[in-house]
Amino acid sequence: MSTTVSTRKPGTESSAAGRAGDSIFSGLSLAAGILIFAVLAAVALFLLLQAAPTFGAAPADVTGGKGFFTYIWPLIVGTLIASVIALLIATPIGILVALYISHYAPAKISNPVGYVIDLLAAIPSVIYGAWGATVLAPALVPLFTWLSEHAGFIPFFSGPASQTGKTMFTAGVVLAIMILPIITSMSREIFTQTPKLHEEAALALGATRWEMIRMSVLPFARPGIISSIMLALGRALGETMAVALVLSSGPMIASLLKSGNQTIAAEIALNFPEAYGLRLSELIAAGLVLFLITLVVNMIARAIIARYKEFSGAN
Repeated sequence: MSTTVSTRKPGTESSAAGRAGDSIFSGLSLAAGILIFAVLAAVALFLLLQAAPTFGAAPADVTGGKGFFTYIWPLIVGTLIASVIALLIATPIGILVALYISHYAPAKISNPVGYVIDLLAAIPSVIYGAWGATVLAPALVPLFTWLSEHAGFIPFFSGPASQTGKTMFTAGVVLAIMILPIITSMSREIFTQTPKLHEEAALALGATRWEMIRMSVLPFARPGIISSIMLALGRALGETMAVALVLSSGPMIASLLKSGNQTIAAEIALNFPEAYGLRLSELIAAGLVLFLITLVVNMIARAIIARYKEFSGAN
């Protein structure tokens, strides 16, 4: 009676299966990455082809009669102004709320506050727009009147102030509320990931809680804070319905307190259903400009994050 002795080493089958699984997962990951680039290239190509008639049209045929640049420039400025106002309001509030939740408030308070902040992100943008147009805009009219009377020498606050309240300033406030959950939630998660040893070491050396946060938490969280701000900026740049409901139509570069300003996204949303021919190409060209602005903003954000990622304060 003969016996067969296996020369296969233990674990060889599992190792082979593991290598096969790694190969499959690597292939799927590569395919997903290629798909993202393909979709991005397809979107850019579509926008470019559809917008081509606008770039080749005579200036008199473009809306406004002075060429595409004259038409799109006020929309670019309006988009950037509304987004900057939103960031100026939401960034400090979001970071401070995140610090309060992560390092100051007891659990019985921080948990409900964090839950409420997260709920703000679930509210549809059309609700924000309706609230901004019907409630917030009339409530801000006295403030606009006061600013135009006492700070009218500043171009952005020149009067006469809109009596409807539907201005770029109101749109910026609405956008600030919309992007507040993004900044707060991401910053809170980063703050809670700060190494406890670093916090305890700072406190043990006699630092106050604020000094500990300034020396240990904020340097560690800097890349994450920048990421949250840039993600919020992307949301503000592309927001459509809320801005369209708050602002009056008619693009122009004017005071923040006057009606008539507009953003690219709102301009497209308000005019796209009835557009055809060259007007449709104009709106698609405006979308191409917004696409490029968003792409440039994200590239700048990645460059800033890469600059600080090697030293986070926790290394």
